[in-house]
Amino acid sequence: MIPVQFYLVISTLLFFIGVFGFIARKNLIGLLMSIELILNAVNINFVAFNRYLFPNQLEGYVYSLFVIVVAAAETAVAIAIIMNVYRRMGSETVKSINELKN
Repeated sequence: MIPVQFYLVISTLLFFIGVFGFIARKNLIGLLMSIELILNAVNINFVAFNRYLFPNQLEGYVYSLFVIVVAAAETAVAIAIIMNVYRRMGSETVKSINELKN
């Protein structure tokens, strides 16, 4: 059996790679991918803690499925917004969103 520390290390790495990508990227698709990495890190934590703390229950798996469903809906809406911004501004960067506000 793999120790829970390995799952937590992988989850922490994914989380901080996602945070770094969210801070460093200027492209909206890159920001969306970074958010997905953060959500996947949370899913790994849910499943790992469920397996090691409550092995006969399914709450962690249900929460992770709920997060996956919400992430899919969020991705669909975000891609629609990004496509609309690209059509209006000709660019998909964060700067074009700021120009769209003004």
